[in-house]
Amino acid sequence: MKKAEEGKLVLILGGARSGKSRLAEEMALSSGGKTVYLATATVHDEEMAHRVELHKKRRPSDWTTLEEDCNLSGALDKIAPKTATVIVDCLTLWLTNMLLPYYSEEATALELESVEQEISMALDRFCREAKEKLSKTIIVANEVGCGIVPESPLGRFFRDVAGRANQLVAKEADEVYFAVAGYLLRVKGGA
Repeated sequence: MKKAEEGKLVLILGGARSGKSRLAEEMALSSGGKTVYLATATVHDEEMAHRVELHKKRRPSDWTTLEEDCNLSGALDKIAPKTATVIVDCLTLWLTNMLLPYYSEEATALELESVEQEISMALDRFCREAKEKLSKTIIVANEVGCGIVPESPLGRFFRDVAGRANQLVAKEADEVYFAVAGYLLRVKGGA
């Protein structure tokens, strides 16, 4: 991997089935070197099991998969120093894993703000630590704010938390891309 890629943080945003994961994988392949796929999905049903299996089949056999649903910073510590690229797929599932154990519709606005603050601090710590590594880190995330306003309070809270989390990562990222119909649009940085 080129020296300029070391410690680089890249964010790829997109809607469902926009090609963002595949594009992140292609970016990792073009960087060369060892790749670690940091998977945040938890499997709770047959549909999710199928989605995870499709992602696994698409990855090159020499890539290492590391599954971590909550502790992204801890997962970074497990990655070998000679790793060229780390793909985090996906930030939105990680947010779900972090949010759901603490969310309650009976929670006050102050309690929900506290939950979001904890999530933001963990995400900020992860971004800083990723930028200190020798590897390039590519974070995949869903852009959930472009659709209709969710009907439920949980849906609206999640949309807002995800939007602010994406902004936090985008601010720290060296490059930000938006995936549309299988193509990347550059939002920030890059050549």
